[in-house]
Amino acid sequence: MPVFLLGKRLDCRAEGSQLFKVKGKYYLFNITWPRGGMRTVVIHRADKITGPYEGKIGLQDLGVAQGGLIDMPNGDWYAYLFRDFGAVGRIPYLVPVKWQNEWPILGIDGKVPDTLDLPADKGLIPGIVASDEFNRKPSEADLPLVWQWNHNPDARLWSLRKRKGHLRLTNGRLDHDFLSARNTLTQRTTGPFSTAVTLLDVSKLKDGDFAGLGLLQKKYGLIGVRVEGGDKYIVIIDAGTGEPIENERIPLKQNTIYFSVHCDFSQRRDLASFRYSLDGKHWKKIGSSLKMAYTIPHFMGYRFALFNYAEKQTGGYADFDYFHISDQPAPAN
Repeated sequence: MPVFLLGKRLDCRAEGSQLFKVKGKYYLFNITWPRGGMRTVVIHRADKITGPYEGKIGLQDLGVAQGGLIDMPNGDWYAYLFRDFGAVGRIPYLVPVKWQNEWPILGIDGKVPDTLDLPADKGLIPGIVASDEFNRKPSEADLPLVWQWNHNPDARLWSLRKRKGHLRLTNGRLDHDFLSARNTLTQRTTGPFSTAVTLLDVSKLKDGDFAGLGLLQKKYGLIGVRVEGGDKYIVIIDAGTGEPIENERIPLKQNTIYFSVHCDFSQRRDLASFRYSLDGKHWKKIGSSLKMAYTIPHFMGYRFALFNYAEKQTGGYADFDYFHISDQPAPAN
């Protein structure tokens, strides 16, 4: 798409615009994607925000692009960018920057380094992802920033206070599709491997309810408990073909159940497997592996998801005891 600045069109078909002022000059970052090529950083600069602008290619390596500049207290500069990396989504890159003739020079000899020598993070948040025991002190926020909702949440229907040490998801409307269900709580997956585990109390689910642990994307995968009449079933759903298919179901005769989801993004395999346990010690694989796929409607990549939705009546709820996330691969069996 064309780039406009203060209503004036620049001769540049690009997107992802970010504007910075450094030592009196204006620097406009954009990305282009040449036909048959890769996502490319293009930089324009000017002495006035209204121009005239001169431009050059800022970086063309691995498709790492779209972002801008960070200056550090010690005088170092970086570009914060991202790279499309299959089903895990867009992964962040921090690229070193040097200044030469009043131009930011991105990368090392035009290449993005695989590693950087950076000090340990001392930030106030747990990290990009974090395990959660769902225990909250009165003064603590209910959810740290590692968590995101799939839609704007209905605050009446979720709680970490109604049952100590548990996340409660209550059904307040009817849904017939995981992607439209509200109050699904998510964290992003990470590569090359990531595993999520949860313990779920399903004693208060109602007929038609479905609750469990999933992978949120257009081509999603779910493992959960579905209630039909007075019976409960462990169910695996695979939407890898674009349509949700129930791969397997197993009768459940108890009210608590452990679920785990394992993602393998190594070498762009993009495979996920699902397991359950009745006691937290002995695990069984269920269903076939989900072939994960990056799609534009959910361009953030796959996300672990705690979900509960109703198909027949409202008022049922599920209690999640914890959410544990790790960078471990799936077990061999």
